[in-house]
Amino acid sequence: MEIDYTANEMMALCAGRLVNNGDILFAGTGLSMLAATVAKRIHAHEAVVFFETGGIDPSLIELPLAVGDPRVMVGTSVNSGLADALSLLAHPKLHTVAFLGAAQIDPYGNLNSTLLGSYEKPLQRFPGSGGACDAASMASGTIIFMQHQRRRFVEKLDYFTSPGWLTGGDSRREAGFQRGGPVAVVTNLGLLKFDDRTRRMYLSEFYPFTTPDEIAENTGFDIDLSRAVQCSPPTKEELTTLREQIDPQRLILGPLKTAADSGRPKR
Repeated sequence: MEIDYTANEMMALCAGRLVNNGDILFAGTGLSMLAATVAKRIHAHEAVVFFETGGIDPSLIELPLAVGDPRVMVGTSVNSGLADALSLLAHPKLHTVAFLGAAQIDPYGNLNSTLLGSYEKPLQRFPGSGGACDAASMASGTIIFMQHQRRRFVEKLDYFTSPGWLTGGDSRREAGFQRGGPVAVVTNLGLLKFDDRTRRMYLSEFYPFTTPDEIAENTGFDIDLSRAVQCSPPTKEELTTLREQIDPQRLILGPLKTAADSGRPKR
């Protein structure tokens, strides 16, 4: 099978397919922003994108590079601020979906974007929560972007930054969260979801250039492969829109190397 698309293109399109018309999308920088734009321009034209810096429902004629990019304010319905933007996450009448990323994720979708190692003597420190904990706590659901590596998919987080399904089962609801929880994890190898009862992560779809065994090998905990099916490859129309209209300069997509040659995990 000829693979003429990259892992980043597959990730953006795979995430965009998860969005429905009417969803309110909270987008961060990087692939999160790209996926939100893909959803709006290809799969769910009636979705509304907003950014924590206050741009609500922008035109997204040009792809912003970060949430502080002035292009997040172009053609908006409202130009506001952080408080108003974050308040949308918990609006009881809106179905809000937050795109998030992290350094580590555990089997129940809890995230670490703070540090590696111990808190007192970290091996590496990251920017921290930002609005991620707010989004993970208040949104109707989260879609998480990860590079698929054993060191990132771990049984126990080095630091608990943002809540997923906590310890599984009904633990999130019992802890007082009124709604939400992770819906899916989109990686450079496949799409993972969470069991409706146990809330533990399982492999839902693997890409045409990966295998379930490869994904299991690069996951640092036991993962159910029994429900996995192959993900539909990008259509010609999806790739044309993504490459020629959404990110023609490949500012976020990156170099045009095929998925077979790029995006491979380092254990």
